[in-house]
Amino acid sequence: MARAIHVRLDDASEAALTLLRADGASDSAAVRLALHESAARRRRSAIVEEVRSLANDPGDVAEMARIREQMDELALPFPE
Repeated sequence: MARAIHVRLDDASEAALTLLRADGASDSAAVRLALHESAARRRRSAIVEEVRSLANDPGDVAEMARIREQMDELALPFPE
């Protein structure tokens, strides 16, 4: 379902919208693109933060080391 919103743009936002419309996009298309890109950056940022948190978790680091050791034990010998 489409939803209309109204916003007041400050000078910086107006300049950003002008830049996004430079390729001929409408205001609506430019704003939709900006929203999608912003949401994607936020998702990536959350994933990066989760990975950073896991990398600094001693319990998780130890578990990953145990898994690597188990995988090494299961691996076939490397052919000469």
